[in-house]
Amino acid sequence: MPLNYEEALNRIALKFRKTAAAAAEAGIIPYQSVNGKWVESPYDGNSWWTGGFWPGLMWQFFVLTGDEFFRQEARRAEAMLTAEFRTFRKLNHDVGFMYLLSCGADAKLTGDEQAETDTLHAASLLMGRFNPAGFIRAWNEPDRVGFAIIDCMMNLSILYRASRDTGDPRFRNTAKIHADTTLREFLRADGSVSHIIELDPETGKRVREHPGQGYALGTQWSRGQAWGLYGFALAYRHMRNPEYLEASKRIAANFAAHIREDGLTDCDFCQPEGEERIDNIAGAIAACGMQELAELTGDEAWKHHAEKLVDGLLEHCADWGGDRCGILTKCTASYHDDGAGRHTNITYGDYFLVEALMKLCGKDPQLWS
Repeated sequence: MPLNYEEALNRIALKFRKTAAAAAEAGIIPYQSVNGKWVESPYDGNSWWTGGFWPGLMWQFFVLTGDEFFRQEARRAEAMLTAEFRTFRKLNHDVGFMYLLSCGADAKLTGDEQAETDTLHAASLLMGRFNPAGFIRAWNEPDRVGFAIIDCMMNLSILYRASRDTGDPRFRNTAKIHADTTLREFLRADGSVSHIIELDPETGKRVREHPGQGYALGTQWSRGQAWGLYGFALAYRHMRNPEYLEASKRIAANFAAHIREDGLTDCDFCQPEGEERIDNIAGAIAACGMQELAELTGDEAWKHHAEKLVDGLLEHCADWGGDRCGILTKCTASYHDDGAGRHTNITYGDYFLVEALMKLCGKDPQLWS
């Protein structure tokens, strides 16, 4: 490993201190770095689901360095995201990703009252997607009224936060119902998880599985595995249901069995043998989730798996070049190219790499809590 974790963190922060100003100058929320420039989201403008990771990254750096620049940049992006409340129709279940790491981080770290209000607004929007048949609806299209996805386990964190901050159990109870449905319908016997399950919107009964962003129906899209791993660990932290902890451990064990020798992560654990299609975002998310498991269980084996993943990312896929903006390479949005990036830098990969390093260095501000 070329760097220790503290050194890596400091070098990444220094790089972003130099390159993040370009995002402000361009007036965008960066989605990825392409040809030495920050590029905004490929779809839906600032309502695209990844927008919260940029301010979340800035808040991580603010905690690390105390540099006021990072707070200002986080709030610049935060203002662009809260403007999307009026757009509304493009927002979906990913308001947790968008607003917990922006407004929620601001409120947690600074006590800003408007940021707290905006976080509760976003939590209420997520509550509004709850179908009493037992799940949170993922997307808005009329033909997807019964769709739920594994990613939403991470979005539930904004609901736990809302109940804690208001004393109102409705938010937490909604999260519990959705998590219980996910436990029942998504978790497979081998410890892997499905990406998309269609449920009957009237009864909540399973209709079918859809292939989603993985290789094929029934395969193991690695980022979906990471969402489930980390999402159930966070659910256990907040709800203390031992079934959630057991689910996270099963998913983590399956993920650990598929970590490559070099510490990188295939885009789908069932992809054709010999095919080089990597998604390092999945590895960075899993590294965060496994450290969460280590803390919750006291089992250091999970931390060792996390270190293998982070070591692989730093050794093979960290871009230290000063003429390029991001840090993590070989990030892939979807196995079958959907136009959102393949084997490239993507900002939420940067976010989770930094979060994983912050955890390893004992500096994690726990923005999901």
